[in-house]
Amino acid sequence: MTTTTINLTDHFLIAMPAMADPNFARTLTYIAEHNENGAMGVIVNRPTDMRLATLFERIDIPFQQPDFENLPVYFGGPVQSDRGFVLHRPAGKWHSTLTVGDSIGLTSSRDVLQALASDGEPAEVLVALGYAGWSAGQLEHEIAQNAWLTVPADLSIVFELPPEERLAAAMQLLGIDFAMLSDVAGHA
Repeated sequence: MTTTTINLTDHFLIAMPAMADPNFARTLTYIAEHNENGAMGVIVNRPTDMRLATLFERIDIPFQQPDFENLPVYFGGPVQSDRGFVLHRPAGKWHSTLTVGDSIGLTSSRDVLQALASDGEPAEVLVALGYAGWSAGQLEHEIAQNAWLTVPADLSIVFELPPEERLAAAMQLLGIDFAMLSDVAGHA
């Protein structure tokens, strides 16, 4: 028996309707890293009631960009939910950035927030509290159990669509209408 290794870095995870975990029900997650040690990403369609201006006030960074002050802060996942993660394009050069491909970064250091507050850069951002993480083999097991669909990510969905449209748009990448999915798995 041969084992096929999948790498879902730079992919979306689409929660199936039967997803029982309330942290992930009806979510779209961007996977920033997937390797033999596990996977990590951020949920990109769960805005919270908090706005960037409020977050910046709480972390004592002067906010000078009115274009960004009303952007929502997202629930990025249940891991380290008190810590900020910024998904952004372009990737740039920040202190603590996981670079995905040539143009995407997931940064957890304060310097990206300071640049956003003062210069409005990086131009495309999603600021989240917490992230989603899976131990080695866990995500593969969940996919085998039909918990998730996967598709190569199209970041225009994240940066150009409102959060409530992102899940359906990711499903369209697969040619599937989310409303047509049943929450009961069928077996032929």
